[in-house]
Amino acid sequence: MRGRGVLFLVVGPSGVGKDSLIDGAKRLLADDVSYYFPKRYITRSQDAGGEQHRSVTPKEFETLKADGSLMMSWEAHEHHYGIPAAAEKALAAGRSVVVNVSRQVIEETRRRWPPVRILLVTAPRDVLAARLTARGRETDDDIQRRLDRIDAYRISGGDVREVVNADRLDRAVDRFVALLEHELRMAVTPA
Repeated sequence: MRGRGVLFLVVGPSGVGKDSLIDGAKRLLADDVSYYFPKRYITRSQDAGGEQHRSVTPKEFETLKADGSLMMSWEAHEHHYGIPAAAEKALAAGRSVVVNVSRQVIEETRRRWPPVRILLVTAPRDVLAARLTARGRETDDDIQRRLDRIDAYRISGGDVREVVNADRLDRAVDRFVALLEHELRMAVTPA
């Protein structure tokens, strides 16, 4: 039995392709029980587009928080997001968890659930603008505000790895999975 699993926090600006990379990795690693890809709870309609998530009302979300059903939660862009408590159990059982989170939970996560690796997904500004426009969820003003926040994604630390997602998705997914596998090996290999 291996030790505790690695918690992979996938972060980056809206439109960079975090969910697409996670979905691709999930498909490629479907037979590998070393990884767990939890479905997030979000107070957003399933019809709004984007990732497949567990859509809940704000009241249901508060109940999930109160009864301990969430490992972590945060609020962003007028929605609440939560990672199911099953992710914490998977880590304790030696499985590595890969999840899209807000940068606002990084510091707490580093303290509470080591080992952690931050996978910072990036893409050029023009690529992000095109992706945000294509998904059709935001107004032009919303898109501009999201683009203006790109510089806020200056995350640092020895546990941060950058993943560039600017070309074909299949190539980016291959790089993403290779990075997951490399970081997992490094985390479980004795020094």
